[in-house]
Amino acid sequence: MARLFLLFTVVPLLDLWVLLRISAVVGPWGTLALILGPSLLGAWLARREGLRVLRAWQRAVAEGRMPEEGLISAGLVLAGGVLLITPGVLTDAAGLALLVPPIRRLAATGVRWWIRRKISDGTIHVVTRRGDEPDEPIDVTPRR
Repeated sequence: MARLFLLFTVVPLLDLWVLLRISAVVGPWGTLALILGPSLLGAWLARREGLRVLRAWQRAVAEGRMPEEGLISAGLVLAGGVLLITPGVLTDAAGLALLVPPIRRLAATGVRWWIRRKISDGTIHVVTRRGDEPDEPIDVTPRR
């Protein structure tokens, strides 16, 4: 709950404070350009990177191999696009960073590490279903 409070309250307030500080230096038109410019650039980059990830997936599947970039990378591209649409300097910087492939790969490594840790400590449970018995879930969580 505290993390949600931080995400939805503190981050926007901090972004607003930074924008007001910048506005005092560059004026209202410069501030507007600083808000709209990254949003437009981010929308273009998110679309480009999203299509690149999708094409890489299609190419890998057509060649019968596992895609190099997984769902985590696609999710990070989506998160980057959402952050860029959100007005604010800090969210724009984070969103742009997620659209740069080397930074996104580093972030994906961190997300994979976090997911593995949560699975191993039992916070996240992975459950799949058998094809022949659809009502019986199979728990694939590692046992201690």
